[in-house]
Amino acid sequence: MGVGGLGCPAALALAQSGAVSHLTLIDPDFVELSNLHRQLLHTEADLGRPKVDSAAQKLRLRFPSVEVRTAHERITAENVDAVFTTHDVVIDATDGVETKFLLSDASVRTSTPLIYGGVLRFEGIALRIEPGGPCLRCLFEAPPTDAPTCAQAGVMGSMPGIVGAIQASLALTPNQRAGAGTVHLFDGLGLEARTITLRRRTDCQAHA
Repeated sequence: MGVGGLGCPAALALAQSGAVSHLTLIDPDFVELSNLHRQLLHTEADLGRPKVDSAAQKLRLRFPSVEVRTAHERITAENVDAVFTTHDVVIDATDGVETKFLLSDASVRTSTPLIYGGVLRFEGIALRIEPGGPCLRCLFEAPPTDAPTCAQAGVMGSMPGIVGAIQASLALTPNQRAGAGTVHLFDGLGLEARTITLRRRTDCQAHA
């Protein structure tokens, strides 16, 4: 979900892993000049193209054994469950708090693992959400009303690459601890990584 700063490195890492035979790229946006410093599958020659088409072309050329499908559309409450139920795992490479909570809730409803990720300025975060474990509402409870997007707050160009690669790794590594998850945090200024154990909230609205 999303073929920008997070989605490009995540898709590339999954294709390179040799463990994935099918990828679906979903994104409603078009390649813009302001994207290029952090979205490594797009170039100036792709300006104005749908991001899904630009990324799919590069992936198909480099990894012909991987089937790449595209959907140039926005994920909404009406179509989100259908995407989750037809895939083994979903990577949240979107930029927007409401969409991220929409995906997290769909993961809980459909029992399809979701790899949450986010970057802002010099910081990154990733979490594997899977059946029976903690979700985004267990971490934040409710969508913050004042959270800026990457476009509003800015992001160091290399940060999405790091977090996207972490998301790809988490997509290929099921969590072995029932009822608990691991929040992966990365500080791009201090070049420090740390993890926090997250447990499912007993009062989580998504699991009610």
